[in-house]
Amino acid sequence: MKLSGTYKFDYNPLLVVLVTLFLFSCGGSKKKVESSDPEVNDLQRIRQSGILKVAVDYNSTNYFVYRGKPMGYQYDLILALCNDLGVKPEFIVSNNLAETFEELNSGSFDLVAKNLTVTRMRRQEVTFTKPLKQTRQVIVQRKPVKTAPDSLYLRTTLDLANKTVHVQHRTTYYRRLLHLSEEIGQPIHIVQDSVNGVEQLVAMVSQGEIDYTVCDENVAILNRSYYPNLDVSLKISFPQNIAWAVRNGSNEWKAFLDEWIEVFKKTDQYRQIYFQYFVMARTSGRFNSGYHSISGGRISDYDEMVKEIASKHGWDWRLISSIMFHESRFKNEAESWGGAVGLMQLMPATAESLGVTDINDPKQNIEGGVLLLNWLDKQLKATLPDSSERVKFVLASYNIGLGHVKDAQRLAKKYGKDETVWENNVDYFLKNKSAEKYIEDPVVKWGYARGEEAYNFVNRVTGNYEHYRNLIPE
Repeated sequence: MKLSGTYKFDYNPLLVVLVTLFLFSCGGSKKKVESSDPEVNDLQRIRQSGILKVAVDYNSTNYFVYRGKPMGYQYDLILALCNDLGVKPEFIVSNNLAETFEELNSGSFDLVAKNLTVTRMRRQEVTFTKPLKQTRQVIVQRKPVKTAPDSLYLRTTLDLANKTVHVQHRTTYYRRLLHLSEEIGQPIHIVQDSVNGVEQLVAMVSQGEIDYTVCDENVAILNRSYYPNLDVSLKISFPQNIAWAVRNGSNEWKAFLDEWIEVFKKTDQYRQIYFQYFVMARTSGRFNSGYHSISGGRISDYDEMVKEIASKHGWDWRLISSIMFHESRFKNEAESWGGAVGLMQLMPATAESLGVTDINDPKQNIEGGVLLLNWLDKQLKATLPDSSERVKFVLASYNIGLGHVKDAQRLAKKYGKDETVWENNVDYFLKNKSAEKYIEDPVVKWGYARGEEAYNFVNRVTGNYEHYRNLIPE
């Protein structure tokens, strides 16, 4: 990840004084632990590492970004699971099911959280949890044309004879069509698509690029609200269980998940999650918005402006957008109780020192925030050469001031931690800097600070940034 590039920052005594006053003013996650102990099962290892690695598929229901916020049915379920498990989630996008199962079994991740249909064949590769829901497979096709007979429209499964149906590669849809071809005694031409996911194939049907595909009924009904010309009424299977998957032999991990699913499915929280993504009327409007990562790919109204400024100063525009989301929710008129203003929540004195003449102008506000990031990055670069590690210190300093971050580094060193590592080292001391024990420590130069706010800010910004990197093109 590139943090900063070449930029000019002319020395100005007044500027430095003002920036320094702002930065020094004052107002739990765990590192992964790899275990080679064969007696440590997957559940224990996940708890020890503090991280749950989850494979999800990127689509309009399971995992996406809408108006800068990561969302999705599977995404929300995993957040709830990790909250109860006491770990942090790490989402890995994997839309190829064959590769997903291979990487699960190789240890690349711990859980496959997709709408997986439970089949006997798949049970040979993975172990399924208790079902999250049930669904049926349906044919997705265009509605018949009323002005003239439509020979393409399928009314019964018998009409599938000699038709060409496109399905996602290595899915239960393919095997169901094979069996259906035997049942009707006629060939069905099945094209396995290894490039497009289920929802991309549904969109291709709507646009007339292909005539038929197969989809789970609940997802098909949802997509029908996006594409009104679709018909999803022809069912081709009995109800089937939908579940998550873990590695074969992960008995304790499966037992934990089974119990969690059984309890969680009875909660109001689960009912609200299901309603939000599969029932609520506003779902189709959300998908058709330009701010949906699939249909529009925009994060905010300021994307082009952010891209231009970020590129000029050598930052990833998605990181700047993540800062903006958490600082102002992309509201240019936002103002904090402490007087911070605009998209990047700049203090007026700091903005002036950075050359911002109109703090309410979105472009100047964004550029001022980026210049501040540059300045902080420059101060930290000599002692923190790893850019991916340094960005966490930069973000914390942006939120609470460089002086307090330096205090936390000195505390980390004093108490035997690594002053150059953020997670589970410096972050702990910044988070707890309001404690009397640390305020009175001789190595602390800048006194009291509510460090938990900066700690949370770093986690939220970097977390959202990872989602943007997963789902939004650079």
